[in-house]
Amino acid sequence: MRVEIWSDIACPWCYVGKARFEKALAGFAHRDEIEVVHRSFELDPGRAKGDTEQVVDMLAQKYGRTVEEARGMEANVAANAQAEGLGYRTEGRDHGNTFDIHRLLHLAKARGLQEELLTLVYRANFAEERSVFDDAVLAGLALEARRAGGAARALEDDPQAGAPELRADEREAAELGANAVPFFVLDRRYGISGGQPAEVFTQALEQAWKDREVPGLTQVGGDAAACDADGSCEVPAASASDQRV
Repeated sequence: MRVEIWSDIACPWCYVGKARFEKALAGFAHRDEIEVVHRSFELDPGRAKGDTEQVVDMLAQKYGRTVEEARGMEANVAANAQAEGLGYRTEGRDHGNTFDIHRLLHLAKARGLQEELLTLVYRANFAEERSVFDDAVLAGLALEARRAGGAARALEDDPQAGAPELRADEREAAELGANAVPFFVLDRRYGISGGQPAEVFTQALEQAWKDREVPGLTQVGGDAAACDADGSCEVPAASASDQRV
């Protein structure tokens, strides 16, 4: 059975949701028969390459909040991340265009290294003192992912390398009605939006496995924190308890 995950590394709920899904998958009886495929979704495609700003400043401007309120928003996400055993820096993180990152992940996928590189990029962006929007940092992460250094060189040599795969992912997301990430699709039958609790992913995996011959896409799980197509990443008030705030 295939599980496809649409996400953007700029999305904190994608970072948290990935950990929650992996927790559910680890306890799933048929985990060895699950193929996980990561798909691309850009949250800020209109931002120019190299145009970066501090996340706290971006949040304050985007939502019309004070800097202190924006710091509170980041602290809320950090609490959710830390509850999943993830590192999360609330200060000093950059926000920028993720086009090159998605392209690199697609090139790494062709080498069987997408999962490893994605984990490294998430960690660097959210937990470490490294900006993944810096070309040198991104190339260094590719080198850390064993043989993915060649993918980084291909990215430099061809400004469109990986772009067709990225655009194909985004077209599929639109066709499936995905307007926020993370968005999980289980065997093209069940859709889960947002960084749901691990228990929701467990139930969905079990149901999708049971109903493998049933066609059509069904949405499961209630509202959960997600980042939508305009880059908004606020926590829905009605789902605060689900997010373990």
